Amino acid sequence: MDLHRDAVSILKLNGEKHEGIKASVQRNQTFIKGSDLLIETGDLIQRYMSNGAIETYEVIDPGFHEGGNLISAGYQIVHKNLGLPEAEKAIQNITYNLNGHGSRVNNHSVDNSTNTFNLNSDVLEHIKMLRSEISNLIEVEQQQDVFEIVDAIEQQFKSKKPSKAIVKTLVSALPHVGTIASIGSFLLTALGG
Repeated sequence: MDLHRDAVSILKLNGEKHEGIKASVQRNQTFIKGSDLLIETGDLIQRYMSNGAIETYEVIDPGFHEGGNLISAGYQIVHKNLGLPEAEKAIQNITYNLNGHGSRVNNHSVDNSTNTFNLNSDVLEHIKMLRSEISNLIEVEQQQDVFEIVDAIEQQFKSKKPSKAIVKTLVSALPHVGTIASIGSFLLTALGG
């Protein structure tokens, strides 16, 4: 009989969130099987109850135990029950690490921030290499047209939300000579496509 009937989420101090974890939540302790998740002092546990309520606990002692012959590895966590004001304050103190242009998180707040975007140095270096390859491999009469394509690619990377479809179309319009194609492939990969 499995006593781990509670569904919990672990909110790490670095902003990671692990959901759908089976646990057994008791008055001052939470039991979680397994060793695939690192739980540390200060992390938060949120228990989702069938009535729609959410309880939040702060990890005081993770209490990790290695598995043995009869018992599997897992946590016997000593936690502190946080009231609603404490829970909201603890959640607000979590650091979120985000990647990508314009990434943001708003937790019950209005976003009045101003974002400044810096192109990835690898992307800038590859655009510079692309221009150099064009200068070396393409006839002077055709270079202006090809440089306009590169300018358009660079503008896409500078925009708040670069379009993969547009960059893909522009890259496919580049001449397929020398390393130009492989540089174009890198730029597509930088967009995740």
